[in-house]
Parts: sequence; C-alpha cells; structure tokens
Amino acid sequence: MTTTAQDVSTIPPLGRDEAMALAATAYQRFADAIDALAPGDWDRPTDNEEWVVRALVAHVLGMMEMNATVRETVRQQLAATRASKRSGKPLIDELTALQVAKQAALSPGELAGAIRSTAPKALAARRRAPRLVRALPIPSGSPEFPEKWTMGYLLDRILTRDTWMHRIDLCRAVGAEPTLTGDHDGRIVADVVAEWARRHARPFTLVLAGPAGGAFAQGGGGAPMELDAVEFCRILSGRADGTGLLATRVPF
Repeated sequence: MTTTAQDVSTIPPLGRDEAMALAATAYQRFADAIDALAPGDWDRPTDNEEWVVRALVAHVLGMMEMNATVRETVRQQLAATRASKRSGKPLIDELTALQVAKQAALSPGELAGAIRSTAPKALAARRRAPRLVRALPIPSGSPEFPEKWTMGYLLDRILTRDTWMHRIDLCRAVGAEPTLTGDHDGRIVADVVAEWARRHARPFTLVLAGPAGGAFAQGGGGAPMELDAVEFCRILSGRADGTGLLATRVPF
C-alpha cells in the first residue's frame, strides 16, 4: 500500500486554543503515568543525564509551578540566572537543577499529588497570557539554540513538548508502553516535523510509524527515511544519535 506524504507546508500552525488543549492532555497523561508507578520505580534511571524518575517528576512539577504564577516565574528565573553566572553552566541546566532540588523533601505520593493540583494552575496561567506578553522575545537559555523565542512559542509549544517527552522518558525508564493517539501525540509530532523541516530547509520524504506517526515530505527528492515517530522525537531532542538531516535538533 502506498502512503501519500503530507507536504509539511500544509501542516497548520498551532493556534492558542489547540495548543492549550494539547497542553491539558499532556499534563493529564503525565499525571496518569505517575499514578501507575510502583514504589521501586521512583529510583530507576532515565534517559535524562543524572536523573532518576523522582528527579524527572520533580523537574516537571517545578516547571508547572514556574508557569503557574508570575511570582514563581520571577523567583526561579532570578535564582537560575545567579547560579548560571556563578557556575558558567547554561541557564536551563541551572533552572532544572533548582527545580529538582526544591522538591527534594517531597515523598512520591506528595509529588504525585502536587502534579495533579498544580497542573490546572499552570494551564490556566499559560492560557491567559495576554498578546503583548506572548509577543515578548526571550533567550532560549540553551547554547544548543542561540536564538530568541517568543513567549508564545514557549507557552504553546516548548512547555507541552517538555511534558510530553518526559512522559516518554518516564515510560521508558519503567518499561511501560506510553498511551499514544493520533489526535494528541500525532499532532505534537507533526508540529515537530514542521519545525524540523523549517530548520534544515532541505528536501526529504519521511515515514513515521506508530499511532503518533504519519508520512511527510518537503520539496522534491531527498533520501527517504522511515522510523518510529517517538524515536524520531527522541533523536531530534538529543536523547538518541541522529545523522544527516536527523542531526538537526529541535527544542523540547
């Protein structure tokens, strides 16, 4: 059977309402994945350097807290900036380290409960950000992406990709199959494909397998690529090695 590839230029950009619907589901599925953890799972290593499952969950909670209130946003940003200046490490590394450290005293049950209670607050704050705030340029905080983003790009895309990918990390760490559907995971993957295509601007044909997959193309020619949709995102996020066009990174 021949699969017709979608021209990536026809992948619609995420509107605010759609982005927030994806964010709500990403938070819900992350919380569900935590609820499925066994007591011994919290200390299992993850694909994230030096993080066990507990630290991964603490980071996601810390990011939710950061997004939930302006006060916490400012507090974390200032603390991470000071730490980055002292250590010379990237801002994003210091920020995530501070988030993990802040939750160190919480038990697994308290972490799970905090995820459930904080997610709606984070989502509401992301949703109500006014247009002027969403248009503000901000540094990425990572040397891998020496560019400016808009606050809207962070709120609509990066924060959801981060939660989504960490759910994948968590499931891989404990040997669980992540819940994947075309309307949610497939839409996130398609948005990643479109950004990846813009970043390298080269012709390609790409077939991604699995519930989150699809067939995509840009321009004419280019060596065809076939791989699992989740693995594609793991490669683009730096969690697995990629060559050729797959060496083009996309922020998560």
